[in-house]
Amino acid sequence: MRWQQLFADLQAEFEEAEAAEERAQLPARSRAELGALRLADRLGGAVGGRVSLRCRGAGEVAGVLTDTGPDWALLDDGSGREALVALPSVVAVSGLVRTTVPAGPASAVRAALDLRRALRGLARDRSAVTVVLDDGGVLTGTVDRVGADFVELAEHAADDFRRAGSVRGVRAVGLSAVAVVRTLAPGAA
Repeated sequence: MRWQQLFADLQAEFEEAEAAEERAQLPARSRAELGALRLADRLGGAVGGRVSLRCRGAGEVAGVLTDTGPDWALLDDGSGREALVALPSVVAVSGLVRTTVPAGPASAVRAALDLRRALRGLARDRSAVTVVLDDGGVLTGTVDRVGADFVELAEHAADDFRRAGSVRGVRAVGLSAVAVVRTLAPGAA
């Protein structure tokens, strides 16, 4: 009996020492985990909620956060228009909730859905868009092509479809200068 009591006491001491060590490491581990979070991870917890993103060149962009990618966020402004926001242009966010999407390894497919691929989807759809640049400039037209570091926009009036007669010119824009891309409905300026 005496041996069993001794082993039980030793086991209790060991478990208490282990728990104390874990409690001591918790703040450092929390800081390290927080340090690994990216803005896209932080925004991921707010999907489905209303947020406001303050962007260089575009000002305040608000709406319901419908999706996020590694370097973009998609907002629905409530009037049927969507805004694709380039996260490098974001300077402040409001409307976040306490929940954060864990900064774990994303699936290879999800990690590949970057801003270029989102813009390629707009090119396939032939959607009319306004592109707000980080210097405040605004371009209107249809995304024709997306390269490794640029997007090519066929410029035309917001209320026109992309047709040869309506295209005023084609402009290549560096992806790093894109702040927000808003979809437009033809006929709506």
